[in-house]
Amino acid sequence: MADAADFGGVYPMLYAFFDRQGGLDREAMRAQVEYCMAGGAHGVAALGLGTEVSKLSPEERRLVMEWAAEDLGGRLPLAITVFGATPEEQIDFVGAAAERGADWVVLQPPRPAPDPAGAPITEDQLVAFFGTVADASPLPVAVQNAPQYIGVGLSSAGLDRLNRRHPNVRLLKAEGSAVETRALIELTEGRMGVFQGRGGMEFIDVMRAGCVGMIPSVESCHVQARMFELMQTGRPEDEAEAERLYAALAPLILFLMQSVDQFLCYGKRLTARRLGLPAVHDRAPAQAPTAFGLACLERHAAVLDRLP
Repeated sequence: MADAADFGGVYPMLYAFFDRQGGLDREAMRAQVEYCMAGGAHGVAALGLGTEVSKLSPEERRLVMEWAAEDLGGRLPLAITVFGATPEEQIDFVGAAAERGADWVVLQPPRPAPDPAGAPITEDQLVAFFGTVADASPLPVAVQNAPQYIGVGLSSAGLDRLNRRHPNVRLLKAEGSAVETRALIELTEGRMGVFQGRGGMEFIDVMRAGCVGMIPSVESCHVQARMFELMQTGRPEDEAEAERLYAALAPLILFLMQSVDQFLCYGKRLTARRLGLPAVHDRAPAQAPTAFGLACLERHAAVLDRLP
């Protein structure tokens, strides 16, 4: 089995593009993978919040996974987010991901909580839930810790306990600040490779904090991949160039990441434009774009044409 140290870099999270009839758009999904490849991404991720996983049927989730694996053809590592309300459901999906060539999986907390009384899941229950899935997984496991987006998550102490009890939890998709991320890395003594989400916010600082990679969205993956590579050389002039690139990109990231709904609304439209897609068809519920919002997007997105 691969070690967590084998995974690092920029893994863009694929959007779910839909056609006029409301189904998944096969050609748009393929075009995203090719865009990530051409942009220098180090891997590809699918079925996270950016893929609107909660809006997809179980069959559609498997289809997205199958398409991503087919389109990559082993050219880059594939990380698959696992959505499911019970350990058994997640274990089944992890097995399907392994069969289709995924390289590692990211477990999301169960939604809704598995308690039949409807009580919120406790930290002990969540540690046990993730641990059960991780112990049965043939692939390296990450957990997504995003309570601000999902509504449930683990404390740093809970993540440390999870890793100590279940060593196959070797990776983490964090969604907190660079300061919080650094404290977590110190607490867990570097036993988990930490990827950061949040669209690339605080990119330079989270790399300095000790993250091994970033899981941003598709549209700016070429810039973020370049920033990551510059940060790996150890040369002050390359770090300064990475800082320059981030300073130029930051207003776009900040605009998109005001909320998950805004990110999906405008990030998907920006990606569609860069892929040459004629239109974006949303699946309800979805935030509708406004003239003002599109004008903001146009202004902030212009930077992508000026960056490598």
